[in-house]
Amino acid sequence: MSAFVDDLKKRIASNRPTRWVRFALVSAVFFAWVAWLGNWWVALWWLLLIDIYITGYIPLTWWKKSKSATTRSVMSWVDAIVYALVLVYFVFAFVGQNYQIPSSSLEKTLLTGDYLWVNKTAYGPRVPMTPLHFPLVQNTMPIVGTRSYLENPQWKYHRLKGMGAVKWGDIVVFNFPAGDSIAVKAQNPDIYSLSRQLGEEMLTRGMIRLPEGTHNDPIMRDKYLRAVGMEYIRMNPSDFGELMWRPVDRRENYVKRAVGLPGQVFEIRHGEIFTDGVLQPMPEQAQFRYAFSLSNWANMTEADRQELWEDLGVSKSDRISQPGNTMFTPPLTAEAVEKLKRNPELVFIERCDFRGDGTILFPLATAREKGWTLDDYGPLTIPAKGMTVKLDADGWATYGHAIGHYEGHDAEWRDGQAWIDGQPADEYTFTMDYYFMMGDNRHLSLDSRFWGFVPEDHIVGQPVMVLVSFDSDKPWYNKIRWNRLFKSVKNIM
Repeated sequence: MSAFVDDLKKRIASNRPTRWVRFALVSAVFFAWVAWLGNWWVALWWLLLIDIYITGYIPLTWWKKSKSATTRSVMSWVDAIVYALVLVYFVFAFVGQNYQIPSSSLEKTLLTGDYLWVNKTAYGPRVPMTPLHFPLVQNTMPIVGTRSYLENPQWKYHRLKGMGAVKWGDIVVFNFPAGDSIAVKAQNPDIYSLSRQLGEEMLTRGMIRLPEGTHNDPIMRDKYLRAVGMEYIRMNPSDFGELMWRPVDRRENYVKRAVGLPGQVFEIRHGEIFTDGVLQPMPEQAQFRYAFSLSNWANMTEADRQELWEDLGVSKSDRISQPGNTMFTPPLTAEAVEKLKRNPELVFIERCDFRGDGTILFPLATAREKGWTLDDYGPLTIPAKGMTVKLDADGWATYGHAIGHYEGHDAEWRDGQAWIDGQPADEYTFTMDYYFMMGDNRHLSLDSRFWGFVPEDHIVGQPVMVLVSFDSDKPWYNKIRWNRLFKSVKNIM
């Protein structure tokens, strides 16, 4: 025992003052982080820091004493890479990370090809729910295509104290809420909407028949059609890909605008958003699809057409034309509409009406029965923590999915009754806050109107800056949108 004590004293005494300063600084940061976590059991890892900086019993730097120059060279790179990955892991988990805008759902506020810095401290970072994951990718390793995470262990949802709460109108990054079960090749629309759509198509084509007792029960009808569609997906992996489950924090990242907060009554009337009956401001860069035609289109050169589209701010992917190319239905901002109205060659222009177009909206049974559309939707009460809802047929249609998939209960509807964890239930009290998210490209955004509420445990953070932006419509030598580099998102909105 005395030999160990003597050795320990020797190791402690051999450290230079600069080593002690570094150890003190790292310890201060470590304990501040532990206090932020609110879990003092994590403080036991300080013993590892003591050994790394002071005692050195664990031979982490054994390679520095190797006689082989190759070993020393290779291990110095491995040491640097491991250190960098650990640092990136903590920065991405607790501070922020970069994120790419993959679609036009938030144009023209955020553009396809924008790379954003997302601040995770804005609403408080989540403690990683899937702690064992590769820090540079979301869920799939590049090239090899394998999962970038281990499903176990799974940690309970816990969010650290942040700078504030989600406010109405915030642009928010979150994990795709309907992404717990996915078909790898068909993530949009989500698998629940997709399976329901496939079931409806099979019913229309006479491939299936509704079981007795489901014709007049919209909930059971939807449940049956979704089950049929899901089985079709499962039986056709070549078309839809592997069916798999993903943990909350490993689901795809989405970015939308928060247009409904916990406890609010959300409604869309003729494209205008109301919360609790109050009209909300329209984002300056909001877009709607318009149908228009120009008398001189056939005689225009390709360069003139390209100039027109660029002047209107319409990307190639959104240049939607009808058969014959005489009429176009792209998404347009209010400014672009006014430009078209000043064009002397304009034949007509009007906003598209999506009534009766067969769009499957959330909640399925209610939206179909009441005729909800993209522009006339709701009213719908958004769940809030501690809020109790009645579980009649309408209540179940609206909240059943959240209870079963987000609140973690075994929940189903049968025989005209809600069942939760094997017991009949006439009401339910929520344990989390929920949000309603929409894109500014109102007619071309897959959002809460399709897949429902976003639970608080799916919230990732708030985009604060465009790091770099690439325009896919431009040639390689002119792809960078220089005017968006390091631009604050607040200055864009």
